[in-house]
Amino acid sequence: MVAPVAFDLDALPVALTAFTTERHLATLTTLRPDGAPHVTPVGYTWDADARLVRVITFAGARKARNLSAGGPGARAVVCQVDGGRWVAFEGPTAVTDEPGHVAEAVRRYAARYRWPAERPDRVALEMAVDRVTGRL
Repeated sequence: MVAPVAFDLDALPVALTAFTTERHLATLTTLRPDGAPHVTPVGYTWDADARLVRVITFAGARKARNLSAGGPGARAVVCQVDGGRWVAFEGPTAVTDEPGHVAEAVRRYAARYRWPAERPDRVALEMAVDRVTGRL
C-alpha cells in the first residue's frame, strides 16, 4: 500500500494532472458558521498554472454562504476519489460574482463536464491552492 503524500506544488506529478482531467466528481468541504463541516458533491476544475481550483455554484448555495461567512482566508478542501486513487486540494477560497471570473469558471467546467444551464445568480468559488495531498 502506498501512503498518501503531500505534493510539491512546483513539481506536481504528471499522474496528478491526468487524474484531474478525467471526468470525476469530487467533494467540497467548507465550514458552517458554527464550525461544523459541510461536505457536498461538486464538479471542479484544476488550473495548475494559476494554482486555482474553480467550482461553479449559485449565490445562495450553502457552500457559497459558508465561505462568505468565513470572510477573507476562509479555507476549503476539494477531494476527488476513484478507487484507491485520490487527490485533495486545500486553500483559502473566495466567492466571486465578477463576470470574467465566473465566465472562466464556466468555460473550464464545460470543457471537463458539460455546458451548465444559465443562472443569473451564478458565482464561482476560487481556491488559491496551497496544499495538495493524495495517492495516485
